[in-house]
Amino acid sequence: MTTEQAEVEAQKKAAADRALELVRPGTVVGLGSGSTARYFITGLGDRVRAGLKVQAVATSMESRRLAEKGRIPITERNDQALDLAVDGADEIDPSVNCLKGRGGALLREKIVAVASRRFVLIADESKLVGRLGRGPVPIEVLPFFWEATSRAIESLGGRPQLRMASGRPFTTDNGNLILDTTFGAVDAQLGVAIHAIPGVLEHGLFFRIARAAIVGSATGLRILGELA
Repeated sequence: MTTEQAEVEAQKKAAADRALELVRPGTVVGLGSGSTARYFITGLGDRVRAGLKVQAVATSMESRRLAEKGRIPITERNDQALDLAVDGADEIDPSVNCLKGRGGALLREKIVAVASRRFVLIADESKLVGRLGRGPVPIEVLPFFWEATSRAIESLGGRPQLRMASGRPFTTDNGNLILDTTFGAVDAQLGVAIHAIPGVLEHGLFFRIARAAIVGSATGLRILGELA
């Protein structure tokens, strides 16, 4: 690992450690997916083994396995809103809107985020952008007749590319496909238009969902939005 890579990992861990301070006894917490969320899940496992009582909802099979390894109790049913969800992001703008899904868990991540009273992002400073759309927008689609769904996305000005893995189409934990789509401009209205396409299950644009972002930087932690 290079010095630069080590610094990025330290920033991710610092952000995750700060988010762990938000977890109180009895909290029902949503566990995000990805490299930064792993630090949060690992840290939460340490606290659970030390006696902290919580329940968790995992947004991916990978996160579930990590939680179970840390002995974090997992629930798949909750009759009320989750108290807190903590997740990473691929891009975060100054208004704490974010782009997610490059790990492929966007559908479950958004379900958990919207079902939570408080959704908090954790990231290193490389994820900060002036405007979302620096990279492609992941769109989860049904495998059935996905080419027609792709053409409909193109009609919105997008350039979709079927995500591949080891020479085969990448499939999500839900058994669906991902179209990584580049747009000339990204905003909330685009998200609404994408959602209206039959065959689209979810997209990676998270507008007005996160309450705050904890960002690790070379000069310390930055807080965007309101943690309280």
